[in-house]
Amino acid sequence: MFTGIVQQVGVVAAVTRSGCGRTLHIDPGGGEAVVAAPGDSVAVNGCCLTVTPPDPGSAGDAAAARVLRFDVIQQTLRTTALGGLAVGDAVNLEPAVTAATLMSGHLVQGHIDGVGTVRSIRVDAGEHRVRLEPPPELMEFIVDKGSIAIDGVSLTVASIGDSWFEVALIPTTLELTNLGGLCEAGRVNIEADYVAKIVVSWLRRTH
Repeated sequence: MFTGIVQQVGVVAAVTRSGCGRTLHIDPGGGEAVVAAPGDSVAVNGCCLTVTPPDPGSAGDAAAARVLRFDVIQQTLRTTALGGLAVGDAVNLEPAVTAATLMSGHLVQGHIDGVGTVRSIRVDAGEHRVRLEPPPELMEFIVDKGSIAIDGVSLTVASIGDSWFEVALIPTTLELTNLGGLCEAGRVNIEADYVAKIVVSWLRRTH
């Protein structure tokens, strides 16, 4: 479980093929915000992944040893935007919550509901708004002023249309996450609000 509050922006150091799909090698960068051991869960652009043991060849190499490795199966590559990551790409990182974690965002499972497309980016009078088009089946879970996770970042829906929704990005979000690098036609991971999904599921079963 996560909160959607990004702890650090890492960089894809390598992408290699593996027996299950691909292995992402991510340099978390400086600082100690993301410290993970093999078996730990880390949200990478909002997708919950498990840290795998370090490359045996990294022993004695401090820079290589800090690189986090994640095995990504084919299903995850097909159903999220992780399959499009390349060396040098910035990724949002958040370790799993603990009992002592401050719940500053909202409940995020790290289970991506679908991949959305950036339709427009508008910067006007200091306001940075991004319009996104999610898969059609996700629209019923997205409500005005509700919570949503975009590439693992907890955001509030600013406005909504028949097939799109918008989020407003504050300067802090632009500075501390990779969302400032979004571009039109770009693909992003979307996780709808867990509570909204429960409510819709309950209504379907009772009506």
